[in-house]
Amino acid sequence: MVVWELLKLSLDTFRTHRMRSFLTALGIIIGVTTVIAIIALIQGMNYEVERQIASLGSNTIFVQKFSWGMGQVNFDDVGRRPDLTLDDATAVARLPGIERVAPQRSRTVGRITWRGNRASNVDLTGSTPGIGATANLRVESGRFINSDDSLRKRAVCVIGGQVADNLFPTEDPIGKRVDIEGRRFTVIGVLERKGSFLGQSQDNNALIPLSTFDKYYPLPRDRQARLWRGISIQAMPKPGVSVERAVDEIRELLRRRRSLGFDAPDDFGINTQDTLRDIYRNITRVAVIVMIAVAGISLLVGGIGIMNIMLVAVAERTREIGLRKALGATNRDILLQFLLESVLLALVGGAIGVADER
Repeated sequence: MVVWELLKLSLDTFRTHRMRSFLTALGIIIGVTTVIAIIALIQGMNYEVERQIASLGSNTIFVQKFSWGMGQVNFDDVGRRPDLTLDDATAVARLPGIERVAPQRSRTVGRITWRGNRASNVDLTGSTPGIGATANLRVESGRFINSDDSLRKRAVCVIGGQVADNLFPTEDPIGKRVDIEGRRFTVIGVLERKGSFLGQSQDNNALIPLSTFDKYYPLPRDRQARLWRGISIQAMPKPGVSVERAVDEIRELLRRRRSLGFDAPDDFGINTQDTLRDIYRNITRVAVIVMIAVAGISLLVGGIGIMNIMLVAVAERTREIGLRKALGATNRDILLQFLLESVLLALVGGAIGVADER
């Protein structure tokens, strides 16, 4: 028999046993749909996490007391590490591979109010004008903090979009004086919205000059409290300088400033976007493996379903097989017919699964 005759016989069989053919293909439909859905889910997760990481700054380096990826953190040991200082930030800024540096401190304030309107649990950050570049912050309206604000320790703030919505639903925030935990600050700008990062809003925040932050929120004496409220440093390498080279320069500088021996471990942490990516991969690795296994099992079950149905079909069609052999069909022709029916069922099921996902 030629292939087109086998194809015609297979299609006639499908028309004769429509329900059986549909149920046979259903396993492949479900399997392909599951595979495509899982691939889309993984790609969507990766894209969203990459977008959120990029929103922190495309090549920003974060210098803190501890590394993000150091696993089980012993906060007692980390708390005893020396604090980062403004002198450290100044020294980092002088490195040949560093273009911009922004020291910062932060804390969560319970409320910011204006005429009865309230924004709760706001991330308050004190920094220098350089944080606009290092943290990828842009103003939607008004202006950013400047050097004069820092020099004069002005009580001015730039607020995030969510804070602006909560405090000024119908009015222009610029020039208004808001209350931050009993202290009056003038709003000079509103930041462009950045959405969320790993489920946490990046727009429920406010930015003030670091000198003003130090004035109103001096460093606590308790070392554990200083771990979270002390100075951290954001740095950005110059164009043409790789993040890896800039990290090496910063590490060498800080080790020298702290007189660390050759074999002594770092008593500070240097983090980059790659650190976040590694953490994300470690967290999601098992989940991705499980999802891929589920997709593979779905396809395997669909294939087993086709195999079982075809075995039943062979048993039911023994008279048909005998008649065709009597008319001259060879064993090879019979085998090709059932193989072609199996392939067609798999192809149709796969096509329907793909079309269903679209």
